[in-house]
Amino acid sequence: MFPYAIVVVLTLLMIQLQSFQRTLLVVLTAPLGMIGVTAALLLFQAPFGFVAQLGVIALFGMIMRNSVILVDQIEQDIKAGHAAWDAIVGATVRRFRPILLTALAAILAMIPLTRSVFWGPMATAIMGGLFIATVLTLLFLPALYAAWFRVKREPVATA
Repeated sequence: MFPYAIVVVLTLLMIQLQSFQRTLLVVLTAPLGMIGVTAALLLFQAPFGFVAQLGVIALFGMIMRNSVILVDQIEQDIKAGHAAWDAIVGATVRRFRPILLTALAAILAMIPLTRSVFWGPMATAIMGGLFIATVLTLLFLPALYAAWFRVKREPVATA
């Protein structure tokens, strides 16, 4: 069933973003969470078993949701007439707080589960992955967007 789920997720992303390139950008941000997952599981000496793997799958969804929010805001700003560079910077600045707060809410909600023998590795994986991935998404995704679409900063005219 997992391959079918991947096809459904990619289809929904294509419908939402209306572009193969933007969908690829969003999907490329998901593995960023593995940095935090690995660090958190090693730090707390939690096993990377089945339940932690379920947490990673859920984490990928959370990361891609944040990426969709940011990419969609950039596209809206460009359609509103902003220069591409200004749209990337402006969207990142405006979406910084909502993305960070929703990530922190999810991370804090996982704290009680960390004490559970069964659910603890999943909570640890989600917490570590979401923390690192949120920071990297807010830094990496705008840079990747600018590089992917070859967006250059317009020189500021001085009088």
